Amino acid sequence: MRSNNTIVMGLTVCLCLALFMPASHADEEALIAIAEASSAQRIESDIRSLVQFGTRHTLSETESEERGIGAARRWIEAEFNAISKDCGGCLEVYTQSRVFQGTPRIPDPTEVVNVIAVLQGTSDQNRYVIMSGDIDSRVTDAMDATSDSPGANDNASGMAGVLEAARILSQYQFAGSIVFAGLSGEEQGLFGGKIMAEQALSDDWYIEAVLNNDMIGNITGINGVTNNTTVRVFSEATRPIESDKEASVRRFTGGEVDSPSRNVARYIDRIADDYFLNLDVMMIYRLDRFGRGGHHRPFNEVGFPAVRIMETNEHYDRQHQDIRREAGRDYGDVLTGVDFGYAAKVTGLNAVSLAAMAFAPAPPESVTIEGIVSPNTALKWQKVKGAVNYKVYWRLTTQAQWQWSRDAGDVDAFTLENVVIDNYIFGVASVNKNGIESPVVFPGPIGEFRRAKK
Repeated sequence: MRSNNTIVMGLTVCLCLALFMPASHADEEALIAIAEASSAQRIESDIRSLVQFGTRHTLSETESEERGIGAARRWIEAEFNAISKDCGGCLEVYTQSRVFQGTPRIPDPTEVVNVIAVLQGTSDQNRYVIMSGDIDSRVTDAMDATSDSPGANDNASGMAGVLEAARILSQYQFAGSIVFAGLSGEEQGLFGGKIMAEQALSDDWYIEAVLNNDMIGNITGINGVTNNTTVRVFSEATRPIESDKEASVRRFTGGEVDSPSRNVARYIDRIADDYFLNLDVMMIYRLDRFGRGGHHRPFNEVGFPAVRIMETNEHYDRQHQDIRREAGRDYGDVLTGVDFGYAAKVTGLNAVSLAAMAFAPAPPESVTIEGIVSPNTALKWQKVKGAVNYKVYWRLTTQAQWQWSRDAGDVDAFTLENVVIDNYIFGVASVNKNGIESPVVFPGPIGEFRRAKK
């Protein structure tokens, strides 16, 4: 599966490319530059700015220019506008909002406001890849909207990553559109994600992937482990909108570990292998941490591929805690708990993943497979805009990552001779003129990316 092509980064260091073609191509050169562009200093500055608002609780002050979530979201909007100014107005910056009330954590009418910046694609504008972070923060009492709640890691780190990715990627043009989103209301019930996901359905967006970044700055866990070389990517197994008929088909054909969200996670894992010397993805086959939730979930719930990207080792004394010292232990989500270099590295992984998907064509559509009682496996698909080649992948049913591949050419069907359908899992990726690939698509509605419709 691995290519023989290599690129040299720094001193005699070669990275084996599996997804991409040689560095002589402009897209590939851009991806290498993007991987190295994330700045720990800029991320630190943004996190410090967000912490200085005192609290960013969803129910906090909205009129002040110095404290509360209102001031924080206006600052984020101003940052997006400044980034857009630097790139000649390349970003469309706007807010989206809705008033919620009568829920356990939002009892009274409260406006929840997201801040969105869109880098429009050049040829496939209605296909979107999204990086999101949360604006809001909280302390021990989820309803305490007045106490200091710095939220340095949860989730100023993710929001700072979104801003930094916008700075980096706004210097390039892509076939597909890239969205940078600051979502509110996460701690009160994932309301910002709900607003954005439902608006995307209403506007008939084709969302290829949502990369939700929630806590990307902590490297020392409650378990005593310190590690700045791994990052977790959580992905759901199957779509919650799967019909009874589709579930029945899946029982006999497989696909439990090949939802589009899961194949986005595999894509990010391969990006880390190909572009980072000391960052490895731990793919977690679970929607989120055990029994917990994040802002990718509202997108999953309406059928969009979405994953959660976060640190590997959490420290629970630094999450959802009043700032205090008790029995010799420090509690609270403060700046000392953030490793800015690690946050920059994870931001770089996001930026390259977004860029690669936006450079690449859309994933193949209407992928089907045949091969019952046959020595051969035959795949068919619908061609997509911008693809000049398609690549067929397969792996053993017990393997997490794709193991073998064949270039199919500019065709809409390919047969793997003497590869028995019973023994492997299969998929197809589309490839642009510079060799940049889409995520792999598992055959049938179980694995189809362009699924959610209004």
